Amino acid sequence: MGSGALWGKVALVTGAGSGIGRASAIALGEQGASVGLLGRTSEELEMTAVEISRGHGKACPLTADVSDENQTRRAIATLIEKYGRLDILVANAGINGVWAPIDDLKPEEWDTTLAVNLRGTYLTVHFAVPHLKIRGGSIIIVSSINGTRTFTSPGATAYAVSKAGQVAMTKQLALELARHRIRVNAVCPGEIETNINSTMDVRSEDETQIPVVWPEGQVPITGGRPGTAGDVAEVVLFLASDRSKHITGSPIWVDGGQGLLR
Repeated sequence: MGSGALWGKVALVTGAGSGIGRASAIALGEQGASVGLLGRTSEELEMTAVEISRGHGKACPLTADVSDENQTRRAIATLIEKYGRLDILVANAGINGVWAPIDDLKPEEWDTTLAVNLRGTYLTVHFAVPHLKIRGGSIIIVSSINGTRTFTSPGATAYAVSKAGQVAMTKQLALELARHRIRVNAVCPGEIETNINSTMDVRSEDETQIPVVWPEGQVPITGGRPGTAGDVAEVVLFLASDRSKHITGSPIWVDGGQGLLR
């Protein structure tokens, strides 16, 4: 017999191959959940699965692009076929995309960012909710301080809009799904040590930069150092568990106070 606060529960984590998704999946696995690992890079998912199995947890890699309807549907169907239920969804997959002045930002660049960050979140929730309705559960959407608390990142319009949209979705669905005992919350990280910058392209930063002098470092509580994926995973774990049973429709900023400065 296993143990842990989430023993017997099944979780799906998107973007589980690296960063916040990987840390969240491992944390959920450590607490006894069986974890579906969805992402675009199978090698990364396998590495996350190995890490979970080292702690005697169960994991199922699911290679898919969240912006693709058929791939997302099939991935979730595979998870249900394997584990028979779904209790926790961590909608984390996202990209930074192109950051550029609005008159330089190309329509296809806008579309790519919104497709992954907002359509991808919608598709994941859309296909997961019928299974969550059976027993109730928890949805955690990983947003950002950008578009929710901070608007000074140069050229980040598409990204900020996608992240603001995720928080609006969180609040809307918190009410819609409450009758089904499904809680919906958002985690909004600030600067975190992850590899998301590899999905980022910044152009003409000088045209959109807001001139301002920051205090020493821009993350007050750590003396300027960015947070870690583990810091965010701890909040995801709390929202996934019954310890947060009376919390829904809430964005939680995990930014060490950075967003208050910016």
